[in-house]
This record gives sequence, structure tokens and C-alpha cells, in this order.
Amino acid sequence: MIRTKRGVSTKRKHKKILTLASGYFGSRSKLFRIAKETVQRALCYSYRDRKTRKRFFRRLWIVRINAASKHYHTNYSSFICDIKKNNILLNRKILSFLAVFHANIIDIMIHISRTNET
Repeated sequence: MIRTKRGVSTKRKHKKILTLASGYFGSRSKLFRIAKETVQRALCYSYRDRKTRKRFFRRLWIVRINAASKHYHTNYSSFICDIKKNNILLNRKILSFLAVFHANIIDIMIHISRTNET
């Protein structure tokens, strides 16, 4: 049976993990076994938190829109309902931006939706 040498592939695998672990503290960036565990955990967290970030920002946008709509004596749900009835195709991210930086546009949108109801 032929003897196989695996030093090159092992070195490549170790280097890949240690490159991902660069910047970690102490032995987490130096020793392969500890670095491998840390990198696996970090990759799991990054996958999970990419989903969490989307949820977090949607909640933040809703809070901002609600605060802006309460300023004009309406609530979030009726504001969104009126926007959908009037075929205003803006998502929550854009509405949140408008609520923070261009509050007068939110006032105009609320005024338009109220005039279209009557």
C-alpha cells in the first residue's frame, strides 16, 4: 500500500481556520484546536444574527414611524392602512427615513390620506 502524505492539505486547512481567527484574543488566534472551536461558534452566531438584524431594524423602523404618526394624532396601524389604501408604495425603511429627516412629508401623507377618506 502506498503511503499518503497529508501535510500540505492539513497545513492549508489549518491556515484557513487560523486566518479566520486572526484578531481573536490570545490562544484563540494561535492554536488550531481552540481557534477551530471559536471560529465555528462565531460562524454560527454570524448566521443567526444576520436574521436577527433584519428583525431588529424592522422593529426600529416601526417605532420611528409610530412616533412620527403619533405626532400628527394618528397611530401606526391606521397610518399604514391609509398608505396602502392610497397606493403609496413606500416600505417601512423609507417611511422611517422620511419620519426622521423629512417630517413634513409624513404630515403631507397623513393629510392626503385623511382627505381621501371623506
